[in-house]
Amino acid sequence: MRLFAAVLPPEDVLQELAAEVAALRRLPGADGMRWTGRAGGSPDGVADWHFTLAFYGEVDDGLVPELTARLGRAAARTEPFRIALAGGGQFGHGRVLWAGAEGDLGAMRLLAERAGAAARKAGLAMDEHRHYKAHLTVARSRDAVDVRPYVESLRAFRGRPWTVDELVLVRSHLPTSGVPGEQPRYEAVARRSLGAAG
Repeated sequence: MRLFAAVLPPEDVLQELAAEVAALRRLPGADGMRWTGRAGGSPDGVADWHFTLAFYGEVDDGLVPELTARLGRAAARTEPFRIALAGGGQFGHGRVLWAGAEGDLGAMRLLAERAGAAARKAGLAMDEHRHYKAHLTVARSRDAVDVRPYVESLRAFRGRPWTVDELVLVRSHLPTSGVPGEQPRYEAVARRSLGAAG
């Protein structure tokens, strides 16, 4: 199964982002972007909007219990921390538009590193280590797009702070219908509390 570790913002934070994205979608050229949504349509309500900590790709079912156990230990060693959605930017010359974060980004980076280490210890081959950049994808494009108006609009965006208190192992179901613009669906496989209570 295709898996990744993530931080999921709470519903009220997603509502704030939805209002911001609605404004972005009214900007000229917005119909040329593939916008991600707030709800992935999955039964447990895992949102399209999430902070990926570590992407694992296809994972053999037999490795999932060990990965889950190691993620639980990584979560338990990481105290809850506060962040907020803030600002935004782009990757790939306008191919990805994202909302950023502010707050205890050092703790978020540490949790991402621990999620990657948990996978390696569970026997997963992980890509070479890259500097973690907390971001939440709001739109994609197959072609390079001038996203400067969107980034400029996001610059002033600030969401309410919240306490990150869990790490979630998420399964990604890739689109199969062939319908243009169809998004992946996400399903929580495991949730692990941060801190000693984890």
